[in-house]
Amino acid sequence: MGGISVRDVSKAYQRDRQSVPVLEGLSIEIPKGQFVALMGPSGSGKSTLLNLIGGIDSPTSGQVVVGDTDIARLRGRELARWRSRHIGFIFQTYNLIPVLTALQNVELPLLLVPGMSRSERRSRAELALKLVGLGDRMTHRPKQLSGGQEQRVAIARAVVSDPQVLLADEPTGDLDGKSAAEVLDLLVRLNGEMGKTIVMVTHDPHAAERAGRLVHLEKGVLADEDPRAAK
Repeated sequence: MGGISVRDVSKAYQRDRQSVPVLEGLSIEIPKGQFVALMGPSGSGKSTLLNLIGGIDSPTSGQVVVGDTDIARLRGRELARWRSRHIGFIFQTYNLIPVLTALQNVELPLLLVPGMSRSERRSRAELALKLVGLGDRMTHRPKQLSGGQEQRVAIARAVVSDPQVLLADEPTGDLDGKSAAEVLDLLVRLNGEMGKTIVMVTHDPHAAERAGRLVHLEKGVLADEDPRAAK
């Protein structure tokens, strides 16, 4: 589990009775354990590609295979269970629930795991928060945390179910330079030490430099690729 294969994928949305193409015949192979940065202008299809890989959206045509699973074949609860086990999402705006503590926010994905006891959920959430350096902030609510700390809680939530693939959409977009560097350090460590496959959408060239592979999208197709050797 962990390799990603996007094969001749197109995606179009209906808008005012017109079909608006976002991706057009895009293919990309991302080996297990690679850290890929996706860059490109707004509207180039970066976030759409991320959503297709995560099973949030489905392609108009083509195939998306994650590990050995053709995710277009999954529906409803089966798809939700697959996502909860295999994909971790990290968003620009953190998407934490304000009334819950950091620990409770991190526990949320584990509620979808059948048969997991409350004590096991708590234990795994505590370990995830310690992993991101927030073992002393478990009872804090989002408003009591800095932006960088909120994003680290979000990363803990993304990794708590031990997914092989992490999808990050502008994870440093709302952070100051110091907090952004800390979050990127953490992603690099999750990739290098824990072997997580990471696909990160970013507009920040400094963030993109931390990835092992840089891919540019433009108008729904792959425009070019950084020649650096992939990690």
